[in-house]
Amino acid sequence: MLIRIVKMTFRPDGVSDFTQLFESRKHLIRNYAGCNHLELWQDQSDSRVFFTYSIWDRPESLEQYRTSHFFNETWQQTKKLFQAKPEAWSVNQLAVIQ
Repeated sequence: MLIRIVKMTFRPDGVSDFTQLFESRKHLIRNYAGCNHLELWQDQSDSRVFFTYSIWDRPESLEQYRTSHFFNETWQQTKKLFQAKPEAWSVNQLAVIQ
């Protein structure tokens, strides 16, 4: 299992475009082979900052997604809206406390 967190900061005029783009593609991302979970988060204090949280079967599944035509097309549209360089982390889950 691989957890991927991506932080994206958008220009103020790009927030609406991004949320519309995500809304139109979220099911395609979530149903991509190897993707088991997808969430979109928005920072409480800065509405321009978003995070995606996704869970993948294995690192190779994420890499296949990242090299796909679908991802490249989506990323080209998304990165036009950035105000800051995106940041990404691949992490391991160590504990779940409920």
